[in-house]
Amino acid sequence: MSNALSTMREQGKKVKQSSDQIGQLTTKDKNDLLLAMREQLLKDTGTLLRENEKDIQAGMDNGLSTALIDRLRLSEERIEGMAQGFEQIASLEDPIGQMIDSWERPNGLQIQKIRVPLGVAGIIYEARPNVTADAAALCLKTGNAVFLRGSSSAYHSNKAIVSSIHDAMIRQGIPTDAVQLAEDTSREAASEMFTMNEYLDVLIPRGGAGLIQAVVKNSSIPVLETGVGNCHVYIDESAAREMAIEIAINAKTQRPSVCNAAETIVLHEKWASEHGYELIQALIDKDVEIRGDKNIQKLHDNVKEATEKDWSEEYLDLTVAMKTVQDTDEAITHIKQYGTGHSEAIVTENEQNKQAFLQQLDAAALYHNASTRFTDGFEFGFGAEIGISTQKLHARGPMGLEALTSSKYVVHGNGQIK
Repeated sequence: MSNALSTMREQGKKVKQSSDQIGQLTTKDKNDLLLAMREQLLKDTGTLLRENEKDIQAGMDNGLSTALIDRLRLSEERIEGMAQGFEQIASLEDPIGQMIDSWERPNGLQIQKIRVPLGVAGIIYEARPNVTADAAALCLKTGNAVFLRGSSSAYHSNKAIVSSIHDAMIRQGIPTDAVQLAEDTSREAASEMFTMNEYLDVLIPRGGAGLIQAVVKNSSIPVLETGVGNCHVYIDESAAREMAIEIAINAKTQRPSVCNAAETIVLHEKWASEHGYELIQALIDKDVEIRGDKNIQKLHDNVKEATEKDWSEEYLDLTVAMKTVQDTDEAITHIKQYGTGHSEAIVTENEQNKQAFLQQLDAAALYHNASTRFTDGFEFGFGAEIGISTQKLHARGPMGLEALTSSKYVVHGNGQIK
């Protein structure tokens, strides 16, 4: 076994050994730790920014895309957001120990279903250092230990964040082995995580389609699958002009590098003929490149021709595909064919069309008259998220505290035998 693989398994052993102690922490212990983490993170802002700048500079030198640089970048505002996430998670109800259900059998047995930690969560993710903070906080609140494997592009940032968390854990008398950051960021080391069943109870990938599929296909550990986001905004014939434009602009440009940003805007042909030019110009004013069908191209000179690939592309950048449809049914058909089951929005004042859209489409989050950018653990009131699941088993949508729990049955009797 190579030194890198030996190191991965040694770290895995440490995080596994700490999981029982973490699972026994009281709600007060966990909340006090989260608040200490918040205080320490804010105190370490200067250090975090200096370490993040090393990653940013290396990323630029290595030709990372604008979208990846944006995902990688920390700022005082983003660090404050991470700290607020710690505080909000501390304020949430602790799911561990909750009685999910209880009933009595005819033979007098009292059966209870109780929520418990998963154990050890392995997180494999790309670029975004805020995932380090979110994942650690959510796992600790749910009594789980966590093994973090970030990308090499964010190594200095991730290491600084984990160091800050460790300082808070030391102050609270909690073993730092419960939050491990993989020391080796090679592909070989990442692949090793796929088979560390004796140490990890679940593996959660966060990143692009390539990473997610590599984990799903190769992991022998159960996977909580997060999904890519080819998200759509459909502007119906009855959509209010100003609202529709604002929602489309926000969904595309507010932060284009994230999975809940809109990648395709679908326009009812009548709305497009009346207001399409204004929407296109508003997008262009935000430096968005537009790739449209023939009807969209007729509306504005600065529209490139869309290819078949554009309808399924997750750009994660200031590029958007635009398509016209004759009615809501055609919009639904298009989204069913090309959507990834992440987030879809309809802007309409027509009740029948709204209901058709919400009932016929199957995605983790569906919106009426609101931006897809709200598919987010913090925005849903979860404090943060471990990822956004587009699968249907165990968890779906923004995964907060409950997604990191399992259950056990506790059965009380008075001498029953079978």
